[in-house]
Formats: sequence, structure tokens, C-alpha cells
Amino acid sequence: QVQLVESGGGSVQAGGSLRLSCAASGNTYGIHCMAWFRQAPGKRREGVASINDDRTWYAEFAEGRFTISQENGKNSVALQMSSLKPEDTAMYFCAADLRCWGEATSSAFRYWGQGTQVNVSS
Repeated sequence: QVQLVESGGGSVQAGGSLRLSCAASGNTYGIHCMAWFRQAPGKRREGVASINDDRTWYAEFAEGRFTISQENGKNSVALQMSSLKPEDTAMYFCAADLRCWGEATSSAFRYWGQGTQVNVSS
């Protein structure tokens, strides 16, 4: 099993920045892909960004504003978010699995964190 713990959420005004972190522990051997998803109230969970070794994917809304990076080898991943908008308000979840490519979809990930809340006010 793999445990994922997110941190770094909070409240920020529009135009501000936040950095989310996710630490993986447990049986992380073979885990190459880590990703961020988000879910706003009443909406479906959607992929934000993923990283598999050196290959990254970003949702269209994240391109140019968000940056995903791995830290401490492959055992943690960060999401640097800038130019935040009120519509970025959501619960952000970290996810991991062996490998991934292309668009990050929920069904492709077995391991999930509990989420960290991001609130962006106008």
C-alpha cells in the first residue's frame, strides 16, 4: 500500500500563489507517476497535472499557471500554483500509481490522499 499526505492548501486572494506538496510513503517501489486532481462542490473530479519520470501533463486550465515537480526523488510531488482564480477553489487531491501518460483520469490511479482545500477569493 502507498500512503499519500497532502499539505499546503489554504486561502488566498485572486492573483496569488500557493504551493501544494504531497508526500508518499509505504510501498512506493515502482511508483513512477504522481498527479494532482481537484474537485469543486457539485462538480466531478478533474485532473490538474501529472508527472511520470520527466514527462508532464497539464490540464488546459493549468497550463502556464501551475507547475508540477517531483521532490526527494520520486517520493513527493509539488504543485506550484500562481495567478490563482476564484474558479480554482476546490479540494485538491494527490494521486499515485505505477505509470501514467496523457490526460490524468481518476480511474487510472489506485492511491489517493485525503485532499487539501484551496480557497481563492475575488
